[in-house]
Amino acid sequence: MENPLFLFATATAVTSAYLFWFFLLARTLTGPKVWPIVGSLPSLFVNRRRFHDWVAENLHSTGTAATYQTSTICIPFLARRLGFYTVTCHPKNIEHVLRTRFDNYPKGPTWQTAFHDLLGQGIFNSDGDTWLIQRKTAALEFTTRTLRQAMARWVSRTIKTRLWRILEKASFENTPVDLQDLLLRLTFDNICGLTFGKDPETLSPDLPENPFATAFDSATEATLQRLLYPGFLWRLKKIFGFGAEFRLKKSLNVMENYMSDALETRKETPSDDLLSRFMKKRDVNGDYFPSSVLKRIALNFVLAGRDTSSVAMSWFFWLVMNDKRVEEKIITEIKTVLTQTRGKDPRAWVEDPLVFDEADKLTYLKAALAETLRLYPSVPEDFKYVISDDVLPDGTHVPAGSTVTYSIYSVGRMETIWGEDCLEFKPERWLSAEGDRFEPPVDGYKFVAFNAGPRTCLGKDLAYLQMKSVASAVLLKYRLVPVPGHLVEQKMSLTLFMKYGLRVYLQARELVAAPGSASLE
Repeated sequence: MENPLFLFATATAVTSAYLFWFFLLARTLTGPKVWPIVGSLPSLFVNRRRFHDWVAENLHSTGTAATYQTSTICIPFLARRLGFYTVTCHPKNIEHVLRTRFDNYPKGPTWQTAFHDLLGQGIFNSDGDTWLIQRKTAALEFTTRTLRQAMARWVSRTIKTRLWRILEKASFENTPVDLQDLLLRLTFDNICGLTFGKDPETLSPDLPENPFATAFDSATEATLQRLLYPGFLWRLKKIFGFGAEFRLKKSLNVMENYMSDALETRKETPSDDLLSRFMKKRDVNGDYFPSSVLKRIALNFVLAGRDTSSVAMSWFFWLVMNDKRVEEKIITEIKTVLTQTRGKDPRAWVEDPLVFDEADKLTYLKAALAETLRLYPSVPEDFKYVISDDVLPDGTHVPAGSTVTYSIYSVGRMETIWGEDCLEFKPERWLSAEGDRFEPPVDGYKFVAFNAGPRTCLGKDLAYLQMKSVASAVLLKYRLVPVPGHLVEQKMSLTLFMKYGLRVYLQARELVAAPGSASLE
């Protein structure tokens, strides 16, 4: 039998050694309070429903540093690698990660493993040659005028034949609508049409449930949970098939069946959609992409094209309907453009949605959309894996095997980056002194809502055009009035959804053309 005194002495020595090590570790960390063993997980759990604001508060408390470091697992070795996070919103650090040392900061194994079941080796979940061949292929397609024309057709059709009819009925009956839900359906139909050549028609008067759309939402939410907590937890859930992992498995089966049907259809009758285009391309080995890869490539485009634009428009409408000055300027600009292209008769302005060439001219509206994305970026946080030890431009050391998180949400809320009025909704900050040109900031890494560097969003211009067309289609016809008591709150997801949607009443807008100019009543 072991000597109890020896066991006690050993335990005391081990505990003392651990506490000394923990004391040294904690001294180097500048983020939220860390605890033995569990690190900063308690704070993360307490703030899980307001995660982005919590991160912003931590970054704001650093002052001009705009960077902090924390550890979610305070266990030797793991603490300085798997559980170590460098969180930043410093533009120079973001540029370093996204451009200067791009190869040192890939998605990495943690992200790729968590997202593999959903996104496979698609463009948003791959690195190296696998990512590069998809990027080059997609870049060629996104620069073609035919893709822009195809997108314009889908957007115009869904607005005219569906969105306007739904809004007209709600306005006539004075019943509220969930604008976020309608926008999600609209962008989903558009991106499915552009990607698969298949219209799921989720934006219909009876607002039908679509199995693929429902499964898609469930899968993205379940996948996000994999990122928030240590990997062994979700792996255990996956092995035993319960909780979020059970929902993920069911959702993936539904999505797989939908994509298989779409792929078989395209093999029989190729079209000009993205799936048909990728079917003609070859991978890094010179072979055609197999069906499993094609389906994941298509799914990546659906993820990018559906949630980001609809979420951005939801926050845009919420900001605009609470700021009459900005609303008035947007309407005046739309009417001015339409007077030039369609004449002075207001009836001609609302016969058809704006075509993309008209939307191109809406400078102030683009500024308002950019300002929305500054305050409410569709993807609020992004994560990068550190391959080799490095030092960020602000002097922060990042160890190999750790994670760098850059908070896009926090960038727009830092006075040191955007000035004392950073929390104000002010589209004018995006315009030239004369107010006639859209001018992004000189430091492009102050605004990375569309990513930056080699991974800059290929669909950025199409996204702006779709958002401008939809925003014009809604605001030119209706004033939006919030439903009394409706709570607008962020939802924890990959994208910055409104937790309870955006419920509004629609009041028909009376348009009057004054002699010689466009005017608003």
